[in-house]
Amino acid sequence: MNSPFSIQAALGIVALSILSAFVAGGLVLAIGLSNPDSSQKFYTFLSFIIGQGFMIIPLFWFLKSRRQPILKRLRLNPISNETLVYTIMLSLGIIILSDELDRMIQSFFPAPEYIVDLNGLLRPDNLLGFILLFIAVAIVAPIGEELLFRGFLQQALEKHWNDVTRAILMTALLFSMIHMNPYWFVQIYILGVLLGYIAWKSKSVIPALVLHGMNNAMAMLFAFVDLEKNSFYIWESHVAPWIILFAMFSSYYGFKGINQVETKS
Repeated sequence: MNSPFSIQAALGIVALSILSAFVAGGLVLAIGLSNPDSSQKFYTFLSFIIGQGFMIIPLFWFLKSRRQPILKRLRLNPISNETLVYTIMLSLGIIILSDELDRMIQSFFPAPEYIVDLNGLLRPDNLLGFILLFIAVAIVAPIGEELLFRGFLQQALEKHWNDVTRAILMTALLFSMIHMNPYWFVQIYILGVLLGYIAWKSKSVIPALVLHGMNNAMAMLFAFVDLEKNSFYIWESHVAPWIILFAMFSSYYGFKGINQVETKS
């Protein structure tokens, strides 16, 4: 199964897309810094939105210039309501299990100071800031990253190598690297593998988009809401056993359902 473009071209577009995101976001930040009287957090959150939005511009330009079917090349195929329900079930379970994994890792390897400082710097000061950060993290970032990685790159690698496993693992590796966060590298890589698998299995990037968006939204909640005082969710500084049990069942049945449901491609 051959791809209509080379691996070098695909990787080049991914690199150009990421560069575009950094440049566009950096310009917005520069504008904010040139106005010291303005809210720097506002410009920071705005830079996230604009930067992630610019990520897909080179990708769309490339596909359009090659006269490629954009929806097909980005794996933007419709999914059934059944697949959506199973995706949400899987997402809820995985998010909770990931939270517990983070807690276990932090018990042995506490978060570096820069992670703690970063959470403080990104904490919204008002409702507008929270809305902007939510749009950036839970909506725009998942759309840009999933279209670029699971929709475009992974699909191109699958066709070039004729090896789905290799394509998923390589795409997840690149996905982890662009986040430039060594402390969360393993967690991001595992998430990337799962995103790649469900995109391939469902023959659509939409389930990966849903999981990615829900994961980022809950990450915001975990970062900015004090869950340690919630005795229903937290038990001895870890996720409560009954919540873990729910997460395991939710993940299992969601994953099983996605594997069994018929796709519409």
